[in-house]
Amino acid sequence: MKAIYFVFCLCTALMFSTANSLAAGEDFKTFLRKFTSSASFQYSRIKFPLKSPIVLLKDDGETEQTFPFTRDKWALLDSETLQEGRITEEEGGIYISRFTRDEPVHKEFEAGYDESEPSLRVVFELIGGKWYVTDCYNDWYNFDLPVSELEETVRTMQEENKSFEELHP
Repeated sequence: MKAIYFVFCLCTALMFSTANSLAAGEDFKTFLRKFTSSASFQYSRIKFPLKSPIVLLKDDGETEQTFPFTRDKWALLDSETLQEGRITEEEGGIYISRFTRDEPVHKEFEAGYDESEPSLRVVFELIGGKWYVTDCYNDWYNFDLPVSELEETVRTMQEENKSFEELHP
């Protein structure tokens, strides 16, 4: 009888252990490694359109125009871009890249020069046990970019994406 009880307890403990690991979802570091090394995986883990639209000034310099942040405007991110660090430039500027929020189901990465607005901000959320990008600000589409230059900027960014895709399909 003790053997049956022992086996029952062992099976129950194993079942709870497995359920807890599944509930926790995918490991973020493993996800990030795959996200930055495969273009197809990266595209599959972004919830387009992103929460924040791209906001640009019309040619009059005063009126704002918004565009949905869709797949065609996404700049693929490599491991170097999403690496945490602090670099002091020769000119004296300090470039900082780090996770500003690091919670179990929500992470935010920011990069940019010290004492200025971030040039990159990426929001990751755990949804259904998998990590996704749900929002992003990228300097490719900063407020200073005129609406008239958006199409050319998207083409340039897409050309850079092709290089990434060739190296990391």
